[in-house]
Amino acid sequence: MFDRITSQPEQMNGQPCIRGMRLTVRRVLSAIAVYPVREDLLRNYPDLEEEDIRQALEFAAANLADEIFETTAA
Repeated sequence: MFDRITSQPEQMNGQPCIRGMRLTVRRVLSAIAVYPVREDLLRNYPDLEEEDIRQALEFAAANLADEIFETTAA
């Protein structure tokens, strides 16, 4: 299901990475927030591919619990 997500204890402290690179799923998610225009994201991360982004998002969603969190309105 996540053939582009790798995790090795000796690399990036075992954090999930993209295709064995030193690019963590967390870094990709942060980059998506900083670069909402996909072309800008891919220009700034030239080794990243569309399928990497899709799997990073799907991996993050799959690893979140479906819990209800109480929040306060701003």
